[in-house]
Amino acid sequence: MSFDVAATAYDAFMGRWSRRMSVALADEAGIAPGMRVLDVGCGTGALTEELVRRVTPQLVSAVDPSPSFVSAMRERLRGVDVREASAEQLPFEDGSFDAALAQLVVHFMADPVAGLVEMRRVTRRGGVVVASVWDYAGDRGPLGVFWEAAREIRPDVRDESRLAGTREGHLAELFKTAGLQHVSQSVLRATIEHPTFEAWWDPFTKGAGPAGAFVSGLDPSERDRLREACERRLGARPITVRAAAWAARGYA
Repeated sequence: MSFDVAATAYDAFMGRWSRRMSVALADEAGIAPGMRVLDVGCGTGALTEELVRRVTPQLVSAVDPSPSFVSAMRERLRGVDVREASAEQLPFEDGSFDAALAQLVVHFMADPVAGLVEMRRVTRRGGVVVASVWDYAGDRGPLGVFWEAAREIRPDVRDESRLAGTREGHLAELFKTAGLQHVSQSVLRATIEHPTFEAWWDPFTKGAGPAGAFVSGLDPSERDRLREACERRLGARPITVRAAAWAARGYA
């Protein structure tokens, strides 16, 4: 999989979903004026922007391992402390934040428990840690039709349904293993309408994430077959995609 792509490519692929989920995740964390907050795996900044709206840029920090995302974030969100770093090695002192959030990130961490332990470490005692992950195992993520069609082209392809946190209860289990207290789970939902098939398909061709990497690895004939298989499954226009994500909340 790859997230080392242009920020605009990721934004077209998953950033639009992130923008729709950000308000609900910030609500889940109870973000309010005056709080010091951290966005872990900030991507192109959908959640970061929501945090800035609720507090101020000077109270928001964000990290991502992708140099292109970090560069784009620094240019667009002046005043926010944006750093290139992984979740497993956060460059902050213990107890630096009132809240640490990770939107649609935990399942891509090299070591999800280590990443959550780090989020707990940099959150003050009694502060909140919140994360969300698509319900891929329950087939409620936004990419179900794509992966179904992909299996028609390559039956052995592995989708994202086996990744950490994507099945019911697993994200909460990871929170507890990481030492977070009073852990609870909820469901966040979002809907996107695509006016044409091309509007739905084009983001998959940008190379972002596991789906984009899969498309990039196909030869031209396979790519055409995948496109046709997707279009056949999606049916009437406009195309409405509904998705759900597991969210977990715990306290440091």
